[in-house]
Amino acid sequence: MIEHAKTISKTYGLMAEFDSPEALLSAAKAARGAGYRKMDAYAPMPVEGLAEAVGFAKTKVPLIVLIGGIIGGLSGFGLQLWTSAFDYPVNIGGRPLNSWPAFVPITFELAVLFAAFAAVFGMLALNGLPQPYHPVFNASRFGLASSERFFLCIEAIDGQYDAAGTRAFLEGLSARSVEEVAP
Repeated sequence: MIEHAKTISKTYGLMAEFDSPEALLSAAKAARGAGYRKMDAYAPMPVEGLAEAVGFAKTKVPLIVLIGGIIGGLSGFGLQLWTSAFDYPVNIGGRPLNSWPAFVPITFELAVLFAAFAAVFGMLALNGLPQPYHPVFNASRFGLASSERFFLCIEAIDGQYDAAGTRAFLEGLSARSVEEVAP
């Protein structure tokens, strides 16, 4: 139990505050260039190129939506085929029991419905939502991230992280302030 206590960090990371989106973007690029990989940026508005600067990889949501759409389409088609050809076959006017052109509208609608549900739930799952608490909420000035300030947080689990060295690095990027974030 003592060994486990040693592995728990006393800090989540260091958060630097910037005045402009340009300063945040250049700081994120500099941190990425310096070898930091576990970081996140917070801004009150979208900042062009910031996601690439902090190293966000491509998302898996399109693949999840595609799989959801395929499952929806196959289930819609399968349900109609089962009911009209096997479970309750009714021969109307000599048409075949598995007349696929009649199945197209429902197949399409279920593909769209399942893809939409897959998009919503896949996005929530991949983003770890809902997340009512995050350690960055402990930063004293983080409330300004939704109105006027820009923040870059380098996490303590990063391989390059060194409390003193990372603080000096962030202060060298002309940050307005650098604050330690408690877990």
